[in-house]
Amino acid sequence: MKAILNNFTDASLAHRWWFLGGVLVVVGALSLGVPKVGITSDHFVLFSDDNPQLQTFEQFEDTYVETNRVLIAVSPKQGTIYTKEALAFIEYLTEDAWLVPHATRVDSLVNFDHSEAIDGDLFVAPLVENAADLTDSDVERIQDIAQNSRELVDRLVSEDGSIAAVVINFVFPEERDAAVIEVTDYLRTFIASAQEEFTSFDLYTTGDVVLQRTFFDATQADMFTLIPIVFLVIVVLTFALLRSLFATLAVTLLVICTINVTMGLAGWLSTILNPVTAGIPVIVMTLAIADSIHIVTSTLANMREGMEKRSAIKEALHSNAFPVTVTSLTTALAFLSLNASDSPPFHVLGNFVAFGVIMAWVLSFTLLPALLAVLPLRALPKKEGTRSPFENFANFVISRRYWLLGGGVLVILLTISGVFRLEFTDNWTQYFDKRYKFRTDSDFIAENLTGLESWEFSLDSGQDGNVTDVEFLAKVEAFSSWLREQEEVGYVQTFTDTMKRLNMNMNNDDESFYRLPDDSTLAAQYLLLYEFSLPFGRDLTDQIDIAKAATRVTAAAQDGMTADELKAVASRAEDWLKENAPSLATETTGFTIVFAHLSERNIDSMLLATVIAMGLISMLLVILLKSLTMGFISLLPNYVPAALTFGVWGHFVGSVGLAGSVMTAIAFGIIVDDTTHFLSKYQLARRRGESPESAIRFTFNRVGRALWTTTVVLACGFIVFSLSGFAVTWMLGMMLTITVIFALIADFLFLPPLLLAIDRRK
Repeated sequence: MKAILNNFTDASLAHRWWFLGGVLVVVGALSLGVPKVGITSDHFVLFSDDNPQLQTFEQFEDTYVETNRVLIAVSPKQGTIYTKEALAFIEYLTEDAWLVPHATRVDSLVNFDHSEAIDGDLFVAPLVENAADLTDSDVERIQDIAQNSRELVDRLVSEDGSIAAVVINFVFPEERDAAVIEVTDYLRTFIASAQEEFTSFDLYTTGDVVLQRTFFDATQADMFTLIPIVFLVIVVLTFALLRSLFATLAVTLLVICTINVTMGLAGWLSTILNPVTAGIPVIVMTLAIADSIHIVTSTLANMREGMEKRSAIKEALHSNAFPVTVTSLTTALAFLSLNASDSPPFHVLGNFVAFGVIMAWVLSFTLLPALLAVLPLRALPKKEGTRSPFENFANFVISRRYWLLGGGVLVILLTISGVFRLEFTDNWTQYFDKRYKFRTDSDFIAENLTGLESWEFSLDSGQDGNVTDVEFLAKVEAFSSWLREQEEVGYVQTFTDTMKRLNMNMNNDDESFYRLPDDSTLAAQYLLLYEFSLPFGRDLTDQIDIAKAATRVTAAAQDGMTADELKAVASRAEDWLKENAPSLATETTGFTIVFAHLSERNIDSMLLATVIAMGLISMLLVILLKSLTMGFISLLPNYVPAALTFGVWGHFVGSVGLAGSVMTAIAFGIIVDDTTHFLSKYQLARRRGESPESAIRFTFNRVGRALWTTTVVLACGFIVFSLSGFAVTWMLGMMLTITVIFALIADFLFLPPLLLAIDRRK
């Protein structure tokens, strides 16, 4: 291997211009794919096709209607919505909402299908018509009806009348992304125009269609904001730490080429990015610098020792070939383990980052030495008699070894205890921070009108046309009543409310008849009569299936519930059905439930993969370091940082979502780099016959600056993620930042005392 490396290094330096040209041609060809990278707005990309909760939800949507929905909330700046002006504005919004592309249904207080008995006949009409001509008594009547309607309060109008909603449903074509952009662009213009004309009202929007557009916007924002910032941070920090303009230029060119090759391949493979995968360029950029920093730092150190530049480059490549190769393999392996995740975007993230890491390794031994050879690289000679600050630090660690080892164990145990306070949860309404209008509007609507999380149930009678069977209706009503009794439930939308209202209407609006019909045939007749009276686009397909065999029950959750709380209510509801109406037993579904299980499924899928990856990496270190003792010693500084991060997160944050399910695998592959470099240099010194103390000093002198430099760059690169408005991205960035800092602390303050305590052989 040494002979091969020698020959390759000699060739790359002797024919550096050919190497540069050849590498840049390949990089240029792959870079042509960059413009082909797409962006998706589909939030369901977070879920795999075999996700059972997603499959249940898709079956539910096939039975009823797709939940492509936008809710526009209307809030008068003064008073309530029960004024002629407010009702006229809601009427205007309701009518114009039909003009939004792909709209198939519009629901509001204004067009609510109010039914009543007139001269013994059933009369169905919108609750509000020609709002501009309403009298005060008309408005009072509308208010009285609305405030006493279970079908309206906390769904389309707040209990105190301070806010009302216009809900638009959509059916999208196959080109879903384009349709979402079209709809949301139209809505933004429409709402801006409405607010300009009607200045007495505030408008707020939420819903899964708005969420999808926010996914798209967040991806774009991260791509066009984080990448330039990280690039600038890397260039500035590299220059500050290397103190060489041309060395910084070489590192920068390597990073640019690595990014272009990685994203170019992504483009040629028609990769579609989303908020999770938007971090690929930033992660690759941050990791690509690690290999090059070690080689460049060693080159400059060799030149300071008096070596001629070509010899300095050759020696740097030789001394770093083993640790750089090992760290590249372990990092790539860690990211490849993300293929075990239940969330497909992490497969894409893992595969392309792994590819980027390997490309950075390839370019570090081809492009980088050629660049260093052709650039006028200079290094200030080392001053005679001066001590390296890292040698002084090594002496400090050696003299305080027992205190550092004992204190380190105590700090580790106390910090890790925070893990038991962690709660894994995902809330789709909080995936974005308050810089996004979707988040602020959703928070306002959840606080003032209705909770945005909900549980959906499809209750099947078992027979076509049997949805009006009185026994079936009684069971549905009992279940709906039980849901209303749960403190976590805000409101319940159920078909039995419609049937009770119809029964009252057909009995001269006598309120004592606000109950389910006693006869199934009569109930079927009521339903048929009601359906014939409904206008276009106002049918009941959102409540009962086409075969009239099943009905839908929707329970809206109170604001601010965690994933565990949402799942607990779902479990209780399923248990109630099994015990009290076994023929109706069903699985809880809904957009909220699909998301509530996201972190849990990812943790389950990643747990084994992470253990296997960590085990393989540890075995690889044992084999490559050719020492079981060194392999064992490497475990603690490699495993502890991620555990410490979760501990800190548990103490100070308390909850972690999707990011936490993959953080350990990613972090382990990154932090093992420092340990590998440290142990390889320590082992080299020990094989030369130096004592453990001298080997520690040698190691700090040889790799201390490089480890410090890469950690600073990695930490600053990952902390830029915290600028993202997408929760998964900023949370992952913050956790990785904390982890790499803990890794450096472990390698500088904990690993040396551990080596001195265990490695006592002469």
